[in-house]
Amino acid sequence: MNPSLTPRIAFVLTLPPLLWAGNAVVGRAMVGSVPPLALNAMRWWLALALLLPIAWRVLRAPQEITSRWKHFAMLGLLGVGSYNALQYMAVQTSTPLNVTLIAASSPVWMLLVGRVFYGERPSARQLAGAVLSLAGVLLVISRGSLDTLRQVQLVPGDLLMLLAILLWAGYSWMLARPPTHFRGEARPAWGWAEFLLVQMLFGTAWATLAAGIEAPLTATTIHWTPAVIAALVYVAIGPSLIAYRAWGLGVSTVGPAVATFFANLTPVFAGVMSAALLGEPPRWYHGAAFALIAAGIVVSSLAPRRA
Repeated sequence: MNPSLTPRIAFVLTLPPLLWAGNAVVGRAMVGSVPPLALNAMRWWLALALLLPIAWRVLRAPQEITSRWKHFAMLGLLGVGSYNALQYMAVQTSTPLNVTLIAASSPVWMLLVGRVFYGERPSARQLAGAVLSLAGVLLVISRGSLDTLRQVQLVPGDLLMLLAILLWAGYSWMLARPPTHFRGEARPAWGWAEFLLVQMLFGTAWATLAAGIEAPLTATTIHWTPAVIAALVYVAIGPSLIAYRAWGLGVSTVGPAVATFFANLTPVFAGVMSAALLGEPPRWYHGAAFALIAAGIVVSSLAPRRA
């Protein structure tokens, strides 16, 4: 066992998947009450307001932001602006359990984006893990039916979530391989809050633009109820701020390979929450898909044997 994985860090790493699962369930519960792109925009505006008192000092040197605006505009588009918007759109027709299981296939798309855009050649173990994860995704999309898979009958929400994961992979590679003006001594002396705030500034602009385009095209209007307000507060604080901070702390302590195992708790939590709150119990193929995806993560994370 990793010596850094103390009970405290294990608890910290359990928080993000729990909060992310709740994000998918809340998005599903808000169907018909709040348009998905409006929910995404309001979520990030509120999160931005909450983070501003902590990280406002980054705005005292605007030239450090404006000189890197292209990089942050793309980060904001792929991360804050697109991923959660597509997830909220996905749960309009799919289920929280489905979208979180599909999200657990991210190693497949991470390898694909790395190979195509960054020339990163995957190892045999990584490819084997990707095949297992992809098998799990196909099992979810097919609903456990070979006939359905042959007919390629896909729920629109499943396809939207696949697109979201592909964009998230691009976002993650941009973080891992930043441009030269963001490496070494050229990197600004920002903490996690300052870096997240700058991303949110650009991402919230994208989210607001998308919500503005959505407004005249949707028949759904916002019904302000205590439940809607509580949901908005939850998605702004839990999945947006607490989860980001806890994930960063956990990864910096035990490393991404160990942390990834905790991330795959998301569909487990989503299944329990969906059954308890939405009356959407998991099916047999959800358990089988989770086993395949988890096996893929284990295989791809194994260290190669030493000669």
